[in-house]
Amino acid sequence: MKFILSLLLVASIFNIEAQNSKIPASFSNIKYDNEGRLTFKDGENIYYAETAPANYSITQLLGQPIGTKTGIFFDFGNFKGTITYGLIPYGKAPHPLPVFRFQLPLVDGKVAINIKDNFKYPYDFVGWSESGQCVLGYRLINETGMIVFDGEVAISGTGPFTTVPVIYEGPFVNIVTDSTAVISFNTSEPSKATVESNGLVYPSNKMTNYHEVKLINLSPDTQYDYTVDVEGFKQTYHFNTAPKSGTRKAFNFAYTSDSRHATGGGERKIYGANSYIIKKMAAVAHHEKAQFVQFTGDMINGYLTHKEEQHVQYTNWKKAVEPFWHYIPFYVGQGNHEALGPAFFNVEGKYMASIDGFPYETHSAEQAMKEAFVNPENGPISEDGSKYDPRPRKVDFPSYSENVFYYTYDNVAMIVLNSDYWYTPSLSRNTATSGGLHGYLMDNQMAWLKASILNLENDSNIDHIFVTQHTPAFPNGGHSRDDMWYSGNNDKRPYIDGKPVDKGILERRDEYLDILVNQSTKVIAILTGDEHNYNYLKITEEMPRYPENYEPEKIVLSRPIYQINNGACGAPYYAQEVLPWSAHTKSFSVENAVCIFTVDGSSIKMKVINPDTLNEIDNLELRK
Repeated sequence: MKFILSLLLVASIFNIEAQNSKIPASFSNIKYDNEGRLTFKDGENIYYAETAPANYSITQLLGQPIGTKTGIFFDFGNFKGTITYGLIPYGKAPHPLPVFRFQLPLVDGKVAINIKDNFKYPYDFVGWSESGQCVLGYRLINETGMIVFDGEVAISGTGPFTTVPVIYEGPFVNIVTDSTAVISFNTSEPSKATVESNGLVYPSNKMTNYHEVKLINLSPDTQYDYTVDVEGFKQTYHFNTAPKSGTRKAFNFAYTSDSRHATGGGERKIYGANSYIIKKMAAVAHHEKAQFVQFTGDMINGYLTHKEEQHVQYTNWKKAVEPFWHYIPFYVGQGNHEALGPAFFNVEGKYMASIDGFPYETHSAEQAMKEAFVNPENGPISEDGSKYDPRPRKVDFPSYSENVFYYTYDNVAMIVLNSDYWYTPSLSRNTATSGGLHGYLMDNQMAWLKASILNLENDSNIDHIFVTQHTPAFPNGGHSRDDMWYSGNNDKRPYIDGKPVDKGILERRDEYLDILVNQSTKVIAILTGDEHNYNYLKITEEMPRYPENYEPEKIVLSRPIYQINNGACGAPYYAQEVLPWSAHTKSFSVENAVCIFTVDGSSIKMKVINPDTLNEIDNLELRK
């Protein structure tokens, strides 16, 4: 499978802090040996956690820049390759991007860039020679030709030069409501910063690399400028607050997923992400006046064992959409390629198993995602306290914070689920480690889903509910052997402390459908990904849903809902398979795609656009 190759290529150390931590009781057959090595024992065989170093880190790729008499000196450690660079026209373009102009080889990971000569008249299009300020954008390309990282450095002076902290990620606008918004950004060095908006200055009150500022007391349906100031370097953008809930004013939003890097080279394979298609998707969403973008899983190649390397790939994803995220919020969900944790190998180096990282509060896939993104925090706590919890008063499961949540915009609610929670990539073929199953929604998450649906059903301002998780309830091309189907094998399920949970994957799928269909009148569609194609399915009572000779109780569906799968944001395509419901599968396409939903009171329409060519793939009325 592809994830095994990924693990072998990018595996890195499951570091000392994790190795010295207590192993959660929810796992089985995972121990430390007498030498302190993390091991997995399967029968008489013992396998060892990978101990190779990380390929890359953010700290390394920021290059420790220092000013010189003529420009900047970088030291990228052991990085081998070239650097391409140019000035960024902040304040002169609505979507500022580097205008690359020069390229140099790195020598032992080091390079000196001559700002004074490279960007003198007439190449000083940002006016640094007068203002004494500029921001240089650079791109690192490794010796194989793969783009690894896009970075920035802020420069003060006209010679000699000094470097100052720079925003290398962001600023991003997040969680926009009718009265609040959250602005977040990362700086290259610890710094103090301010965000100014609506006549108020919001300080970031401590020296830190990560800045998150909440703007409050805003008016509904209003455009606000905001200015971020880091060490005198300012960037100004704007955003629109949501209308007051229940206004029922027409608006658009966008949906897509699956953008891990692909073949074809160039920006289609910036380490971990297909930045070429992601950027075009974001541009189309912005052009279509989407008020927000929902992106549910497999943003990156992932399947890593080192969190710092995971953050390199997350940064590459964020940089691709950054020019548009300045203006509209992006909400993200977790997929299987966001997996992070120790991988176990035999003495010959053959991959055997992997689990979610621990300690959960520092090394899990869930924690890495929480650190990288800003999502609402209104979801369940964890699977601790469920009937399967081996130690009710101890932490044995990762947090759901910011990977399961819901948000609203006017008369629409979006419920974001995590069908790759506590994900153990090897579980479907080897249950000895215990862990979460790809596609499975566990008990506490299901209870929270049911309660959230009931709450939204009783909210008179909400007319439509969308539910999104990475894995389709009914796969159509590429994942028939897993997702919520597993080739019709209901035996597949999570294992906790060596024991299987009661309900198999098909039983859990039916419980899920019962909540969305029979216990709700407002759920209109499930938005999924995982399969790298676009299609939609109208799920009805008449649609075949079970394998032959299925013994558990079958549910009756009281009404239809849609499953809209769009995993076509740049990951390598999957073609259609023949499955029991294939006759009900419509508009199957392997083109890159972004879904644009138009909500106008009681009406919902959807058009699907190829962001690369701008042709329309599909057009559908979901609700009149």
